[in-house]
Amino acid sequence: MGIGATAGVAAAGGIALTAQASSGTGAASGGSGAAGAASSDALAFDKDAYTTLTTTITDADGADHEVEYRFHKAVTYVAAPVDEKYQCLNVSVPVRIDGTAVDATDAPILFANSVGGYMPSSVADATGVGGGGATGMPGGSPSASTAPSASASASGEVASGGNGMVNAQGGMVSLPKLALAAGYVVVEPGARGRTLVDADGTYYGVAPAAIVDLKAAVRYVRSNKGRIPGDVDRIVSSGTSAGGALSSLLGASGDSPLYDKLLAAIGAADASDAIFATGAWCPITDLEHADGAYEWNWGTNPTSSGSAVDQAVSKELRSQFAEYQASLRLKGLNGFGTLTARNYDEYLVRQYMEPSATRYLAALSDADRTTYLAANTFITWSGGRARFSWADFLTHVGARKKSTPAFDAFDLSAGENNLFGKGTAKARHFTLYSLRHENGGSARLDSDLPATLHLMNPMPFLTERPNPHRTKHWWIRLGTKDSDTSHTVSANLAAAANALGDEVDHLYYWDEGHGANTDPGDFIKWIARITNHTPKTK
Repeated sequence: MGIGATAGVAAAGGIALTAQASSGTGAASGGSGAAGAASSDALAFDKDAYTTLTTTITDADGADHEVEYRFHKAVTYVAAPVDEKYQCLNVSVPVRIDGTAVDATDAPILFANSVGGYMPSSVADATGVGGGGATGMPGGSPSASTAPSASASASGEVASGGNGMVNAQGGMVSLPKLALAAGYVVVEPGARGRTLVDADGTYYGVAPAAIVDLKAAVRYVRSNKGRIPGDVDRIVSSGTSAGGALSSLLGASGDSPLYDKLLAAIGAADASDAIFATGAWCPITDLEHADGAYEWNWGTNPTSSGSAVDQAVSKELRSQFAEYQASLRLKGLNGFGTLTARNYDEYLVRQYMEPSATRYLAALSDADRTTYLAANTFITWSGGRARFSWADFLTHVGARKKSTPAFDAFDLSAGENNLFGKGTAKARHFTLYSLRHENGGSARLDSDLPATLHLMNPMPFLTERPNPHRTKHWWIRLGTKDSDTSHTVSANLAAAANALGDEVDHLYYWDEGHGANTDPGDFIKWIARITNHTPKTK
């Protein structure tokens, strides 16, 4: 834990953040940032330590709302932090909405992480709700101002490794702001990430640091029942890309004892880390099987330069996906039957792609629909429904974003190689295929990797030994043109949760890319429905 004390001070510019940020109405409670130095009440939420702020929030329907809220800033959520700049959270509590006093005592809590690319995410410098963000670019750049979460790309999607959300018009979506305007309490946690390195060259934010931190933040919130406003039994997580993966993992792995020692090491509260519901947008997860899934989905698509990837490698990886998919024995939604590598294309088209195109086309004016269909002749439009083949869909999407292998790169250049680094080793192979391709057929994965991979993957908690403490409510979304990972990843997640009897709301946004969120208002309403929440006024 000596690393932590040093890293915490350095990351905060030489001044360790206290357990509660100073505010206009309450004194901050102290904390040294060193392991074991926290007082017995260090994890008690100070409800009086806040700043009152007012902001105008435009809802999903375009209406503006003036929201007055209490902003609790940079609250350290563990007693023995490794790095307080990242292991802190912000809490926003609505007080008045459009001049009407609201009572958020029993409101749902949106637990909105801002992780992108499995990089570090900090809320310590946020000036209000929705101010969290990833603080490392792919490749390790520390500049938050240029992080891919800041804006959409020219193509209308968030850059790979980003954590933002983009609506159908290409504008940025802030779920924390929308939730606050709906009268919900908003918790925005920071978390360590893969690019963090201390003065000795040790990478202290690699897996499983991010999920351990987010679990610790949930425990902090739940341990402060009656002090933190909101219903701590109605925590709904949200996240995009790697953040979507972590949101899924939070939901799947709630209260798993596999994390207990890691949580104890950072002084997490003695409380549940189970959440009520999961919202996940384009989750980049199931990483140890993601290379095979990617090639099954995008193997024949050219790269952005127009060239094909190594088809021998692609074929070998597709074979691995077929074996993995068969081992899951998952059944598709709506009575489809067992999902295999042979029929998954039919399933995706029938269950997701054609319904997505149908919704999109039905919403267009007759003139716009005619224009779109003339430009996309692969679609047959009949009886108000879209029809097309998987092969034509892949051609429509076009270039794949990633080379092969997409995640465990042969040259260790992928962000995921860094995610599974250890100690002073910045990057490691985490699949036998890539390891043996580079180091020979007798090479073995490092002994810690199987357990670490398990801790970072929601699927085992749903398929191998279903976790009884998992969330029972799932909201999963991604764009049809998102080639940051395979479409089978989220579809498998949905199928696994559905097989356990969980409520699953899963759909794809037609012609949208990475980070798409074209129905944010529906998510806010979904939270109200599943939590049975009715806004209260004072």
